[in-house]
Amino acid sequence: MPRHSSRRPETILVSLVVATALAIASPLSASAGGVTGQATEWTQLANNAELISLVGKSAEQVNNQITQISQLAEQIQNQINIYNNMLQNTAQLPNYIWGQVESDLQNLQNVVAQGQGVAFSMGNIDDVLKQRFQSFAEMKSNLPDGASFSSTYQNWSDTNRDTIAGSLKAANLTAEQFSSEESTMSSLRSMSETADGQMKALQVGHQIAAQQVAQMQKLRGLVSQQMTMMGTWFQSEQAQKDLAQARREQFFSGTEHDIRGGQTMEPRW
Repeated sequence: MPRHSSRRPETILVSLVVATALAIASPLSASAGGVTGQATEWTQLANNAELISLVGKSAEQVNNQITQISQLAEQIQNQINIYNNMLQNTAQLPNYIWGQVESDLQNLQNVVAQGQGVAFSMGNIDDVLKQRFQSFAEMKSNLPDGASFSSTYQNWSDTNRDTIAGSLKAANLTAEQFSSEESTMSSLRSMSETADGQMKALQVGHQIAAQQVAQMQKLRGLVSQQMTMMGTWFQSEQAQKDLAQARREQFFSGTEHDIRGGQTMEPRW
């Protein structure tokens, strides 16, 4: 009888059951060696079935490992995508467009300082107005007459004309700057549309905000010069009224001797 010490008990039992069933079903003249050979054959079949089961389990384990590797590869790809997004969002613009803001403002300050005109950029604008347009009290104590009056009036006229001319030149200068400003804004709009990261979008937004501040500064310059022009004009008008009033008071303050002597004084306007 063959040795089965290395086989599992369950396998031996199955083999014996199968062999017994075959022995009963076969003719009586069958030899014992035939039964033993039949049992050996079924035992081998059982062993093959067990081997197939082991192979199936190994294949399942391989599939699980492949699944784990695929999941790991997907995680690595996700991390790479996150890193690429981080690089894209932190990338900066290759160049910056600020326009000619500083030079435009400097030109605006220079163009209003024309001749005897009063400019908003003057640091001593109050002193200039007080010097050119005396107060009523100063005119009473030192009333201009003759050549001094002619010089005073010419000074007033030049101040008003030059201030008005400077204001108009400032308005014209800002109008001429529209083309360069539109070119700058067109470039910024193009950069904003093609920004492929958060950092670039923020930087474009900062540049647009800087352009808005520049426009506000230019507008402040125009408004300041307009207020300077209006203040200069009102100061001139008031000075002329004060001069006329000072002359009237001088006329009516004449003594009786002056009137009888024919030294009649007429106010000058």
